[in-house]
Amino acid sequence: MDEAIERAAERQLTEVMATLALAFQRDPALSWILPDPQHRARALRSLFHTLVPADARAGIVLRSPGDEAASLWRGPGQAHSGAVEFLRTVIPLVATFGTALPRGLKVQGGIDAHRPKGRFWYLHYVGVRPEHQGKGHGGRIIRAQTAVADAEGLPCWLETATPENVPLYERLGFVTQTEWDVPGSGPHFWGMMREPANV
Repeated sequence: MDEAIERAAERQLTEVMATLALAFQRDPALSWILPDPQHRARALRSLFHTLVPADARAGIVLRSPGDEAASLWRGPGQAHSGAVEFLRTVIPLVATFGTALPRGLKVQGGIDAHRPKGRFWYLHYVGVRPEHQGKGHGGRIIRAQTAVADAEGLPCWLETATPENVPLYERLGFVTQTEWDVPGSGPHFWGMMREPANV
């Protein structure tokens, strides 16, 4: 793993939540689900308060030392959340999204329907705080875990609704496998797979 990137300890997860909440404030999918910026800012803090511990249980949470960037990776075989995790997170997520929940379920439904089966590392979320974007932090934090996947001979999967991110992921070895639109004039998504290097 890149020595500048580390696995987040439990005491550091609060800063990871803050990093991702700031990073996703302008995300196309979350902006469609939560169109009001002030509501979105509050909801994102609540969303990642729920998601970060869940993904830490199912995989690994990475952070840069200065909390410029963070990523949530679900381990092989853990991309699809099970019934226990669903029950643990559903009430907080209902409270987070409120009347926007139907839109959130449409987005999640599309993601679930297009995600492949099998064993792979799932890049659930990766984000860089706005003031640190464009400085290479995102690429470094992704490469830290794709190197682990390479060593294990495993592919990596991600989805994105941000067109500008597609070329970045392509430079990191990801290839678009599928594209779809969320029903009801929702965002366009790319599903991308990275095969392990040297295999």
